[in-house]
Amino acid sequence: MAKIESFEELIIWKESRELVKFIYHVFEKTKDYSFKDQIQRASISIMNNISEGFERGSNAEFIRFLFISKASAGEVRSMIYVAHDLSYIDTKTTEDLLNRTLKLSGSIANFIKYLKTYKAKS
Repeated sequence: MAKIESFEELIIWKESRELVKFIYHVFEKTKDYSFKDQIQRASISIMNNISEGFERGSNAEFIRFLFISKASAGEVRSMIYVAHDLSYIDTKTTEDLLNRTLKLSGSIANFIKYLKTYKAKS
């Protein structure tokens, strides 16, 4: 397996970047500015914690930041329910966003498992 040289190569970072763009698009006309700010900031946190953890240069630190990133994905998912309950988004968009965040959260969890296994072998 080739060594990953930068966080931009990570699939989870690429997927989180796409999620940020989608969140911004979905909520661009939302007038509830504090809600919009919070869901945008939480989605950015997913992406930024992946990159920050990678740049720390140690597996232990990377894993710690990946857990923070996964927690932020949970926060975004929770806010998606709020958005749906307040009729900010329709059912189809809700399902799409939930699927994206669940997939991303699962991918982050799998990557954490991989890093823990890799660490145990080295």
